[in-house]
Amino acid sequence: MEPEPITASAPRPVRRATQVQGWHELTFLHWPVEPDRVAGLLPAGTRPDTLDGVSYVGLVPFLMRDVGLGPGPGLPYLGTFCETNVRLYSVDEQGRRGVVFKSLDAARLLPALAGRLGFRLPYLWSSMRLRREGEVITYTCRRRGPAATSRAVIRTGPPIAEPSPLEHFLTARWGLHATWHGRTLHQPAEHPPWPLHRAELLDLDDDLVVAAGLPAPAGPPVSVLWSPGVKVRFGRPTLLRHHG
Repeated sequence: MEPEPITASAPRPVRRATQVQGWHELTFLHWPVEPDRVAGLLPAGTRPDTLDGVSYVGLVPFLMRDVGLGPGPGLPYLGTFCETNVRLYSVDEQGRRGVVFKSLDAARLLPALAGRLGFRLPYLWSSMRLRREGEVITYTCRRRGPAATSRAVIRTGPPIAEPSPLEHFLTARWGLHATWHGRTLHQPAEHPPWPLHRAELLDLDDDLVVAAGLPAPAGPPVSVLWSPGVKVRFGRPTLLRHHG
């Protein structure tokens, strides 16, 4: 089946939330990658999602707030921490576009354990910090365990009135694909359209992309975006009916 259209709002509204999260102070860094290089890293029944024949690797540091189960409200202390994810983009046999997380570093132990043990997502407990000085934001991450670090410094810019097709493709992702006990599941997500801003990458020193088993980025990212954030609602996961 052909991939569903890329839309600024969720094509499948979440009627009953199973989780709530707040994503704030996000920076989106992206590099192109040949689909064949990452196809084997995706869950069964999915393939790399592409735009004009190109797929992408994303590095996304941000501040998580008010994580909680059910419709909310989330937990103000345990549910607030820095996070950085390394991600790929997928599409399943029903045409649903999604995100595949190859690593998720979190600065709070209990949510990292819950994500890893309860949801089978590749969470790792890390020492992390977000520091803002005017328009300049610095994200730092140091993994507690196998050595891997990341430091990104960006300068936020003006808002984007109308995102480009690439900017929509990289940010308007309405679900995730993950492997669950040998099966592939899809979990839908819903949030308001992204308020996106231009951003300038001032400095980057990152090990997380390569540590996730992905090709080392060749050169600077082709897209650098920043957003003040959105509130997110996740729906009930469903298992894929894979015919491969």
